[in-house]
Amino acid sequence: MKISEIFNLEKSQPELDFVDIDVEIDTPLFIDPFFLGLKKDNWSTEASNTIRNFFQRVINLIRDGDLENAKQLFIHLHEPNSTCLGVSRGTPQGRGVGSVGTDGIFRSILESRAIQSGLIEDLEDNILFVDGFGKDKLSDMTTNIIRKHLIEYTIGQCKLHGIPMQSDVPSEFYWNRGTNRWERELCDSLVIDGKKILLVPKGAVSFCRNYIPQNYYQHYVLNFMQNEHLQMSHSPLVKRRMDETPYVTKKDLIEIHPFSKAFIANFTRSNPEVLENFKRETKTTSLANEELDDVNIEELINHLIDKLESIEPGNAGATEYHRTIMGVLEILFYPHLIYPSLEQEIHEGRKRIDLTFDNAATDGIFFRLHNSMGISCQYMMVECKNYSSDPTNPELDQLSSRFSPNRGRVGFLLCRTIDDLDRFISRCRDTYTDQRGLIIPLTDGDVITLLRNHNDWNSTFIERFLSDRVRQITIN
Repeated sequence: MKISEIFNLEKSQPELDFVDIDVEIDTPLFIDPFFLGLKKDNWSTEASNTIRNFFQRVINLIRDGDLENAKQLFIHLHEPNSTCLGVSRGTPQGRGVGSVGTDGIFRSILESRAIQSGLIEDLEDNILFVDGFGKDKLSDMTTNIIRKHLIEYTIGQCKLHGIPMQSDVPSEFYWNRGTNRWERELCDSLVIDGKKILLVPKGAVSFCRNYIPQNYYQHYVLNFMQNEHLQMSHSPLVKRRMDETPYVTKKDLIEIHPFSKAFIANFTRSNPEVLENFKRETKTTSLANEELDDVNIEELINHLIDKLESIEPGNAGATEYHRTIMGVLEILFYPHLIYPSLEQEIHEGRKRIDLTFDNAATDGIFFRLHNSMGISCQYMMVECKNYSSDPTNPELDQLSSRFSPNRGRVGFLLCRTIDDLDRFISRCRDTYTDQRGLIIPLTDGDVITLLRNHNDWNSTFIERFLSDRVRQITIN
């Protein structure tokens, strides 16, 4: 049974930021440290820094000859079954690290001598050069190391969706890069049938298909060797086409140098620039919703439009409007805006709840706002107003009051309708001109238009729509 079903969230995977795991079987997804290192959002950056800190500590101890203390760092890398990710069958068992044993992993890394020679610099490099070290072990090790970050993410998502947690539950060990040691603590925990569960951002998981030894061997090592043989004056592997053009086949190279981690390790020691190119050129992106779940997006969008249109404006429908819009924004803007979190404050005797998304965009309007237009946009503020009338200046001031240099100065104001959009755009332009931030209004009509033109594989329409709306506000 999935998390959304257990807690009656009434949301599908595309409406959720976390992987909607089935707690009874493992989902074949992985936490890939190479992928985390490519991402620029705050959560991924912090998690990646923790991974690098841990493995650098391992490297330093091994190179200093302190093998006993290096080995001790591996004792908490076992059975991370709380995420229900990986490749085990039946009840999640935390295979990977646990099935081989931490002693076996450490021994394999030592026997490869890749750390001592400088071949391995990052945790993910083990998958290239260490026998018996695959994506399951890499993901399991990563999960243990960044457990603190996953705990904090889980707490945030549970608060966001009203999922009950247990207080003062002992956590499993996590790596503290501030103290350079494994630690644990009492914390709020998601516990299902006596089992602690960690939620994982869907934007942080992958199939781990890119940074793997087979790709490195096939597309970089063999390519390099082909060019090397073509440069030789008398290589027996060089053949000629009818027009005398020389060529070397990968098939011939594979017969002489079949794939093995030992071979590509030896090759890389002599040609380190090839590995550098592989690291620099290998890209991976967040999985699309269709890759995470077989939900029918078109049916889901029609359902959300019907649901949005059925919500009555006013206080009675405010919570339902807020919950619906939260799912809609997740569908429309993932993976550019991720990790939604609640902000709560008391305003005039009432609890005010607003949303904040992390800006993880590497292209498009959200990227340009921050990097080309010079508008601070680390986070995207969101306010939802379930009013029957047009929002006015107080609503603009309320949203702009949340802006700051560290948090960002861009936000969405979601409302049901705006009768005089040109006038309201003019007010947003005044706020922008006064350097109080960029507020982008979106009405029900805008949201429905965006949903009807949504394609999980192509965000061209949304990009054009938002760019035009931003241009209306920022250009006099």
